[in-house]
Amino acid sequence: MNRRQLIQFVAGLGVAASLISAPVLAADQIKMGVTAGPHAEIMEQVKKLLAKDGVEMKIIEFTDYIQPNAALAAGDLDANSYQHQPYLDAQVKDRGYKFVSVGTTITFPMGIYSKKVKSLDDLKQGARIGVPNDPTNGGRALLVLQAKGVIKLKADAGLKATPLDIVDNPKKVKIVELDAAQLPRSLDDFDAAVINGNFAESAGLSPTKDAISVEASTGPYANVLAVRAADKDKPWVAKLVKAYHSPEVKKFVLEKYKGSVITSW
Repeated sequence: MNRRQLIQFVAGLGVAASLISAPVLAADQIKMGVTAGPHAEIMEQVKKLLAKDGVEMKIIEFTDYIQPNAALAAGDLDANSYQHQPYLDAQVKDRGYKFVSVGTTITFPMGIYSKKVKSLDDLKQGARIGVPNDPTNGGRALLVLQAKGVIKLKADAGLKATPLDIVDNPKKVKIVELDAAQLPRSLDDFDAAVINGNFAESAGLSPTKDAISVEASTGPYANVLAVRAADKDKPWVAKLVKAYHSPEVKKFVLEKYKGSVITSW
C-alpha cells in the first residue's frame, strides 16, 4: 500500500466512524396547535417529555377556536389540543374534517363572571348575559344557566341548545352571543358572561376565585388531543398520549392551577 492509498484508507475509517456514531434515525418532528394559556403551558411540559422519547415538537399558539382545526386539515399542524369532544364532533360533522381524538387532556370548568353583581340572584330584569357564539360552547353555556336556575330550556334541546330553545326566562335576561375569546374582554358590556375556563385563565380570571357561579365538575366536556384520522396509528401519536398522561404532567396541572383546571385521566 503506497502513501496515497494509506491516506485514503485512514480517511475512509474516519467517515465510517462518524456514520457509526450518528443517530440511526432522526427524531420525529411534529407541529402542535394550542390556544394560549393553560393548553400552551401544559404542552410545554409535554414537549420536554416527548424530546426524551425521540419526538421534537413545535408548539404554535392560536387565539380563536376556528384556526387550529383549519390548520390541522390543511396539513400545517400534525395535532391540536384545545377543544372538547362535543366541539370536535360538531366540527367533523359541519366541516367534513377527517379528525379523531386520540386521548383526553383536561377540563376547564365553565364559569359565570360579572363585574356588576356578586350573585346570580342579584341580576336585574332584562340583564344582558354574554355566551359563546359557537354551537357547542353556546349550548354548554345555556345548560350552565339552566342548571343555575336563570333560564329553562326545551327538554330535548341537548348539548347544542340555542337561545331559541329557552322556554322559561323569569328575569327576561337577554342572551348575547359573542366569540368565546372576546367574552373576558367584554365583561364591562354585560351584566354577566359565561366564559370557557381556558379563556378565563388567559384573562387572569380564576373559576375558583372570580366566578359568581361555576359549572358542575361532571359532564362531557373533557378536552382532547386531535389528529388527522390517517395519522392516528403513527408511533408519535402513542408517544404524545403517553407523555401527556404522565405523572409529571398531572403534578404540574395540580400544582399550577389548583383546581381551576382538572386532568381527565
